[in-house]
Amino acid sequence: MPVDEVSLQIINMERAALDRWGRGDPDGFLEISAPDVAYFDPFLPGRIDGLSALRKYYAELRGQIFIDSNEIVDPEVKVQGEIAILTYCFVSRGGGDEMRWNTTEVYRHGADGWRIVHTHWSFTQPVLASLQA
Repeated sequence: MPVDEVSLQIINMERAALDRWGRGDPDGFLEISAPDVAYFDPFLPGRIDGLSALRKYYAELRGQIFIDSNEIVDPEVKVQGEIAILTYCFVSRGGGDEMRWNTTEVYRHGADGWRIVHTHWSFTQPVLASLQA
């Protein structure tokens, strides 16, 4: 499959999962994650390993998160063989709040199609501190 088609497919998969997430349904992400997925979230002290553990974590969030509007900003997919890395900034709005995130998703292509094997969410810093020598 040409790189442009892979990029579009992955962005569309991510978009669909985010839309479900915004309605309180994390299953969109669970359905496109591999059994060996690794997951980082700024609300957790460490990494979640495996789809089973991710299911448990998401069960606690089910029906708790609702997003009125959101946007994927500047998505980029880099494809190397059977691996595709999606990066983007995510802006979510709900309940009068706006949150900004940096997101990295690593997808692997296999017999079951493209699946997420690594997820990393972090907060976007509105102003970076200056470095002092």
